[in-house]
Amino acid sequence: MQPAHTEKKSILSNSLSTVKIETSIQTQSKNARITLIKGLVLPLVILIMWEVVGTVGHISPTVLPTPHLIAEEFYHLAQSGQLLLHLRVSIWRSLHGFLLGASIGFAFGIWSGFSRRAEKQLDPSIQMLRTVPHLVITPLFILWFGFGEMSKVLLIALGAFFPIYVNTFLGIRSVDSKLFEVARVLSFNRRDLITKLIIPAALPNILLGIRLSLGAAWLGLVVAEMMGSSSGVGFLIMDARYFSITSLVFVGIIIFAIVGKLTDSLVKLLEKRLLRWRDSYLGDNP
Repeated sequence: MQPAHTEKKSILSNSLSTVKIETSIQTQSKNARITLIKGLVLPLVILIMWEVVGTVGHISPTVLPTPHLIAEEFYHLAQSGQLLLHLRVSIWRSLHGFLLGASIGFAFGIWSGFSRRAEKQLDPSIQMLRTVPHLVITPLFILWFGFGEMSKVLLIALGAFFPIYVNTFLGIRSVDSKLFEVARVLSFNRRDLITKLIIPAALPNILLGIRLSLGAAWLGLVVAEMMGSSSGVGFLIMDARYFSITSLVFVGIIIFAIVGKLTDSLVKLLEKRLLRWRDSYLGDNP
């Protein structure tokens, strides 16, 4: 009788665990829907007010076109195939520039973070260059590399370099010194110290640097495509400004916003998966 009783108890325990998991999944799904709805309230209110004010005629369409005019322009651009063409060129440029700049910035951040000698040699010059605006450097890039793709990719890479460098360096230098004592007790070698202690502890800052680098890459893309480009979303905006097609300017801005938000959300998802171990404050929910 005892084994049967134990088996029933085990089945009951497994059933309760399954119910708890299903309840947790349903709660998370419900919270995600509520968050999405709350996030859409403010944009919808702004769009409705914008449409009403524009339809009444208080604002000229040339100055501020209504949302439905922008939607029509977006539809015509997508139907003609121009939207996909320009978007594909912009994504190609930003991706290559980001990968180049972020990889170099990450390598320099690791080097300066681990070596005080490298910090003294590299960090002052990098911090000085970081304060120089993109628009000031753009004429030099044109003189050095011309109006081709190289100048645009390098300008984007320059913008993506600094955030990942600064945050990687800061993440490494922010590792608690007490953890090194623990590593010494556990007899960690140099490789274990880097892979099992320093990089995981610096990972939140590194991922933040990636998010900021992606944003900087998009900013650099706008500057790059406005300096003599014949394709891309930035060129589309400049061309529309030249012909005073304000609705098309807004289409370009919305494209930048949507793609930027999607890339940022992807990094946040990666951050959520890689930092599941972190028990941090998530804010109040009154």
